[in-house]
Amino acid sequence: MRNLLIVAHQPSPNTKTVAQRLYQGANSEADGELVVTIKAPFSTKAEDILSADGVILFTTENFGYMSGAMKDLFDRTYYEVIDAKRGMPYALIIRAGKDGTGTKRACEGIIQGLGWKKIAEPLVLQGEFRPGFIDEAHQFAETFAAGLTSGIF
Repeated sequence: MRNLLIVAHQPSPNTKTVAQRLYQGANSEADGELVVTIKAPFSTKAEDILSADGVILFTTENFGYMSGAMKDLFDRTYYEVIDAKRGMPYALIIRAGKDGTGTKRACEGIIQGLGWKKIAEPLVLQGEFRPGFIDEAHQFAETFAAGLTSGIF
């Protein structure tokens, strides 16, 4: 049994919908082989990361940076997970009002220090909210979960 942790900052109805579709997409590939947990960054503890076999991070772009909640998560857990989780597969999703560049750079800089393994380029949901974002998030999580359960990463 593998464990997938989704850490999702969801301050608005639209981001809540995207997060829910992430969860549903990952669960569509579970088939009894995967336990999917979704948590807000402020609720996520080092123990949650330590028990995960893979993680999907979903953050909003705030002033060209990751959400304060996501930064808080990294600040609180970094040194507790750095050695134990090297090589853990991860994926990043950014809900960006602008282009997501600063958010991507900031997140990837921290994650590179953690030594996690990027399995795909970040999914950047850019610009005004579109219903297509929901399907993109579902497919992204579905693909991640399939790779995790099949042992591809």
